[in-house]
Amino acid sequence: MVILDGKALAAKILAGLKSEIGDRKLSLAAVVLGDNPVIQKFITQKEKVAEKLGVDFRVYDYEAAISTNELRTRIATIVHDADPDGIIIQLPLPEQLNTQYILNSVPPEKDVDMLSARAVGDFAVGKSKILPPVVGAIRAFFEEYGIDYRSGHVVVVGAGTLVGKPVATWLANEKVSFTVVDENTPDISEFTQKADILIVGIGKPGFITGDMMKEEAVVMDAGTSEAGGKLAGDVDYDSVSPKAAYLTPVPGGIGPLTVVMIFRNLLVLSRKGANSSG
Repeated sequence: MVILDGKALAAKILAGLKSEIGDRKLSLAAVVLGDNPVIQKFITQKEKVAEKLGVDFRVYDYEAAISTNELRTRIATIVHDADPDGIIIQLPLPEQLNTQYILNSVPPEKDVDMLSARAVGDFAVGKSKILPPVVGAIRAFFEEYGIDYRSGHVVVVGAGTLVGKPVATWLANEKVSFTVVDENTPDISEFTQKADILIVGIGKPGFITGDMMKEEAVVMDAGTSEAGGKLAGDVDYDSVSPKAAYLTPVPGGIGPLTVVMIFRNLLVLSRKGANSSG
């Protein structure tokens, strides 16, 4: 079994990005609501990468009780006054907010996370020159380790905004055979046990266990939740690792790569017309 080292691959890609950026002065704005400790960890990770690349990383903190319209107004001010090269709306947002409406306030040419309706639409029809960060991370692992994701069957566990939906869109664009299952699927094991590649992002710590997979499957754990004060993945490492051919750990797997992909997108979008059709 091969543990896919996200930290090492992230460092390798980061070195290339640093060379590409050179003396360019790029800026990235992050909109953060409330004081969720898990969110703060993600912001800290992005701050560290920005510092290594020389990117001006600005965090805009707002109270969790803010209204949808007020937050839209604040984001519009950031777009027009600060004019950063990229903008992140750190998820999840408080329940009272219309999340998609907020995400749509980010212009596609600054949408490094590719979460606005326009960016999602461009990606779905093959007009985007960047990838959603988690998709970029998964593809980077496949390429680095020579994992053939086209000839077997892929099962995506979870259909969320950050993992399941963009991964499914990418697989469809790549003409890969895949199935998407989620908490509404009556018997998830029926599908996961037949998967050559499992991509998991359901937000339930330790959800995928060894008896739910086939021998020598590739397991990509994109889950990020908290369990016992620690970052936890959706895969039960102890029972899955003896059966998997490849496995991404949490932490240290897809997470570090996803952060680096945000900055790769930032560089691409900073070039004129990068997110429009060619």
